[in-house]
Amino acid sequence: MTEHDSAYADLVDHNEHDQWAFGTSFDDPLAGVDTTLTDGVDGADLAAYCLMLGDDALISAQRLAEWNTMAPELEEEVALANIGLDLLGQARLLLARAAAADPSIVPQLPADTPVPDEDALAFFRDEPRFRNVRLVELENGDFAFSIVRLFVFSTYRLSLLQSLRQSKDSVLAAVAAKGAKEVTYHRDYAARWLVTLADGTDYSRSRILDAVQRIWPYTHELFLTHPVEERLAATATAVPSEALREEFDSIVGLVFRSAHLDVPDVQPAAGVGGRAGREGIHTEAMGYLLAELQSVARAHPMGRW
Repeated sequence: MTEHDSAYADLVDHNEHDQWAFGTSFDDPLAGVDTTLTDGVDGADLAAYCLMLGDDALISAQRLAEWNTMAPELEEEVALANIGLDLLGQARLLLARAAAADPSIVPQLPADTPVPDEDALAFFRDEPRFRNVRLVELENGDFAFSIVRLFVFSTYRLSLLQSLRQSKDSVLAAVAAKGAKEVTYHRDYAARWLVTLADGTDYSRSRILDAVQRIWPYTHELFLTHPVEERLAATATAVPSEALREEFDSIVGLVFRSAHLDVPDVQPAAGVGGRAGREGIHTEAMGYLLAELQSVARAHPMGRW
């Protein structure tokens, strides 16, 4: 059999590079990018901020990946998978930036374990070291729940990325410029489905109403400005989360009116001593999610494929 007789021949790495389960044969995501810190910017603060934004994207991507083979239609399965891949790409860049800004945050692995920094942060951090908001880690629920969550998260994230295009940090500005285009589609996709389900059958509307009630307590956390954000905002590097609230409310109000929905008046989800996802305090769902996300990497840190 010649190499052209095999459907799998082109899957072989002809350069004989090691193929690692966690992406170690990929190029450095920040290759050729100036990662020098702007004057007055603290590396630890920038790393913490990039972890917040990167973890939001990573955990959201993991939840979207769970819809593979589970979505109502093949077209929606592909759409959700592509949205997840967009967010995974953002996560990779942001975690790599975090590691470049403060190498001390990267989990220490054996010297002969060639796992890139961004993969080490994704697969070898324990739950309390993740900085994502709790909204993105909640279980998927039904399709209506995931659509409402995606609409809320993408509306918030699009406003954030549009503002970060002016960041003094060149990496954040570049990620934001590309990401804003991607998340514009994410938001519009979710908004169309939200209106469709809300104005569909009595049953589909009931599922949307239930999803809104269960999700809304977690929206408050999106707009709590963290001290790290305050310090970085003073150097024109970050955006205070509270500054995004007005635009978020405006977009949500517009879509909800189109869907004949009311924005619920609910109490914010309780934290622990005033702490929540940004401080590493998560819901029970987070542990199960990380167990699935990290299980292969932790079981086979030297695994090759």
